[in-house]
Amino acid sequence: MIQTEPAKIWDEYQNGINYKTGIDLYQTVKRNEDFYLGKQWEGVNAPDLDKPVFNVLGRVLSYFLSTIVSDDVAAQVSTFDGNPNADEQIALDIVSQQFDEIMEQDETKAKNRLIVRNAAVDGDGYLHVYFDPEAETGQTARGRICTEIIENTDLYFGNSQVADIQRQPYLLVVYRLLPESARRLAENKEIADQIRPDAEDHPRYSEEDDQDERVTVVAKYWKQAVASPDGKQVVHVFCTQCTRDVVLRKPFDTGLSRYPIAGMRWQEVKHSCHGRAAITGLIPNQIYINKLMAMCMEHTKKMAFPKIVYSRSAFPNGWDNRPGVAVAANGQLSDALVAKTPTVDMPAQVMVLIDKVISYTKDLMGASDAALGNVKPDNTSAIIAVQKASAVPLELQRMSFYQFVEDTIRIFLDMMTARYGLRAVGYIDSEGNKQQMDFDFNGLQGMALQVNVDVGASTYWSELMQVQTIDNLFERGIITDPVTYLESIPDGYIKNKAGLIASIKKQQEQMLAMQAGLPGGIAPTESIAPMPDMSTAAQEQPLPTE
Repeated sequence: MIQTEPAKIWDEYQNGINYKTGIDLYQTVKRNEDFYLGKQWEGVNAPDLDKPVFNVLGRVLSYFLSTIVSDDVAAQVSTFDGNPNADEQIALDIVSQQFDEIMEQDETKAKNRLIVRNAAVDGDGYLHVYFDPEAETGQTARGRICTEIIENTDLYFGNSQVADIQRQPYLLVVYRLLPESARRLAENKEIADQIRPDAEDHPRYSEEDDQDERVTVVAKYWKQAVASPDGKQVVHVFCTQCTRDVVLRKPFDTGLSRYPIAGMRWQEVKHSCHGRAAITGLIPNQIYINKLMAMCMEHTKKMAFPKIVYSRSAFPNGWDNRPGVAVAANGQLSDALVAKTPTVDMPAQVMVLIDKVISYTKDLMGASDAALGNVKPDNTSAIIAVQKASAVPLELQRMSFYQFVEDTIRIFLDMMTARYGLRAVGYIDSEGNKQQMDFDFNGLQGMALQVNVDVGASTYWSELMQVQTIDNLFERGIITDPVTYLESIPDGYIKNKAGLIASIKKQQEQMLAMQAGLPGGIAPTESIAPMPDMSTAAQEQPLPTE
């Protein structure tokens, strides 16, 4: 039984807090964030001790993040059977264009980098997709798809033993808002007037600014079976929003079939909805490195420089170490005894140990000196080979990131189908021509369109690389048909590509008619001219796009 009363939802929220507290999630996230940002001496009461920070973990994590998200990500949408009809092809072209527009307007790719960062530092990162019905689109139809990053400490699972988001009985997304912001979420003014700030005792919000009063808002998602227009039972996602004792928005049908949340975990943990961060188990190594370096600095300050020892009776005014200053002495100057203590060298094994700990820590994390670029480029081929080998352990995280992008794209499609309705869209058809039409996105569900999302580094789908590959195949004679060559060129690279293809096909038909002895043939001398070297032309002087 799904609970929709504020008191019951608040109890579920408290149960989620108890679970996260039990696995020490709040303290782990705070500690990991501090160490990643270089705040590695928090809570240490040693005012006279220098506190150096040699942030090995931050250096390695920066390498991890740049390795996983350095390449752009592209999504290819197609039907599972690979043979769409004319209507399905138009739908695919429109949907693909809409994906690009959403990611460009919402800066989704930049948010993806933050998701990977949260997964590496905190254990997991989440993206919440929502529909803004008031957003301007430049046409009669309003509203667009937006995304926001959700911290793992602000997302609560109905079943904490299951990591799969879509299998959860319900999800709670928690916000800590100013009262004015919370009142804007209310359905009417009467409900808005009931909202009051709360002083929640929560580990996540222990560092709030006391000058700004806030209120906790909980958005609950759950799945429920409903009857479709054709009488079939389908599963839709429902939502409600409330505070501790006020319902901001009553339960409503979002029209979605998937929870609008996608997530990525850095390292899977059995029987837990949360993952394990890359630096959680190596923080003691970082503490040990900082402590040893602090002790080395303290030894250098106290023991590396000799100290003056003098007789107090011989020098009543004390010793003055300033250059050129006379020092008064009693009695005979031969009786004025002055000496200096010998310096004590620090054992070399200490620095060797520090280097070993740093080296072992980086190696255990999967980041060698070659991968980080800390080697002399004497043998570049070997360095490149080692760098590629060093990136192999990150393939698991890379696959998790690609799965996260796939889940996000599927949520985009689900939300388009449910919320876009009829609106004017522009797209580029298979012949490279720009088209404009009114498209009903509700028809995507009626067409039973199956979408397969392929995600990979952008180099896999690079249009320039595709052009170069097609050029090489044509130059080597593997592709001999000019029509096949032109159809393989990505849209937008050749102006009036459809007209060129039609002209070549007409010439080919005339040639066939002439060879068959049919009327309407052309003279033998009017043979088809050979295809120009379009690769060289494209490289030296790119053709303008429409």
